[in-house]
Amino acid sequence: MSFSKNHSQTRMNKGFQGVNFGGLTLRLPLAPGVYLFKKDEKVLYVGKAAILKKRVSSYFSQKNPKIKNLLSQANKIEYIKTDSVLEALVLEANLIKKYWPIYNVKEKDNRSFVYIIIPHFKNTDFPYPIIVRGQQLKKYPTDNFYIFGPYQSYTTVKKMLALVRRIFPYCTFPQSGRPCFYYQINLCPGACINKINKKDYQDIIKNIILFLEGKKKGLIKKIQKDYPEKIRLLNQIQDSFLITKDNLRGDVFPKTLKIEGYDISHFAGEGAYGSMVVFKNNEPIKSEYRIFKIKKAKPKDDVGALEEVISRRLRHKEWPLPNLFLIDGGRGQVNGVYEVLKKARVFIPVVGLSKGKDKKDELIFKGTSKNMENLIIASKSLLQRVRDEAHRFALKFSHKQVLKIKHFN
Repeated sequence: MSFSKNHSQTRMNKGFQGVNFGGLTLRLPLAPGVYLFKKDEKVLYVGKAAILKKRVSSYFSQKNPKIKNLLSQANKIEYIKTDSVLEALVLEANLIKKYWPIYNVKEKDNRSFVYIIIPHFKNTDFPYPIIVRGQQLKKYPTDNFYIFGPYQSYTTVKKMLALVRRIFPYCTFPQSGRPCFYYQINLCPGACINKINKKDYQDIIKNIILFLEGKKKGLIKKIQKDYPEKIRLLNQIQDSFLITKDNLRGDVFPKTLKIEGYDISHFAGEGAYGSMVVFKNNEPIKSEYRIFKIKKAKPKDDVGALEEVISRRLRHKEWPLPNLFLIDGGRGQVNGVYEVLKKARVFIPVVGLSKGKDKKDELIFKGTSKNMENLIIASKSLLQRVRDEAHRFALKFSHKQVLKIKHFN
């Protein structure tokens, strides 16, 4: 999508918010992606964003002379929406490599950019990704190495590879004759002790190459038949990168994010039960799951049932509080839960996730700042996972199962 200063107007799209650019109101999504400042067809600058609307709009309130100069030259802004910040990071690097924009180069000379290199299979049976600085690139000719970048932050690239390794484990000590540390924590497939053959190992590296090339569709098509769980992991890891990425400082999620999700389920002849699930940094913590038998709320009174569950949950001072309460429900449920928290002087944001008129999930906020709302919108898929897990956990129990579990008062 692109916007030019000489455009007379741009149609408003659902989920977009306006930013003024040369008298034109830009409609930018509250989603991750990459943006390009252009002068006609020449790319002046490429950047990535966790929330496109927020990042692009920030340029128009800055007094930095370099940014003012960029804005005075640019007459067009284009953006590419991505599914995650992790994908935006990869796409940003590929676009900088393609266009080598003058304002990206002004920020850094080539020596201070960061690259990922992977040796060609013709040179080694068990290659693996290596992070190098721009000044080292001369040592790695393109006929012998796959080269990805330039990236702008060593720390961010290191985090990215650590996350990718959780989906596609690789070995940094191949054929060493003894198990490496990463093998012991399931981040190495065993090339260090010859537990994996060359063909299977190189197939893992090919998946990493596809990801770093930004070919997500090709990667999913390649792995969906044999490794469907890796697609789930890929989406999960991308959410994690969004929540914890270092350039979101100034936003509101802490480094350790804990979400509690709640759902009410009704069982014929048994009454109602409330489920509580806990996620920490994208991972379900099943040891902290709880089931509450509804004792006071009237039948089919979901608001009253949720208020009861939250009240009883708050009595357990030994349970650490979350950073966010997620409710499977609409405005009534969210308001009810927030009032219970308010009376208990617990000031934690509440988010509701409910089906709208078009059957799509809608978010309802209470006790959140605008920055937090934007970040939650960008990480909606994580909240959907928490909501679905709360629903699954509540429905898991038949009459016999319910009798076996411990009810918390």
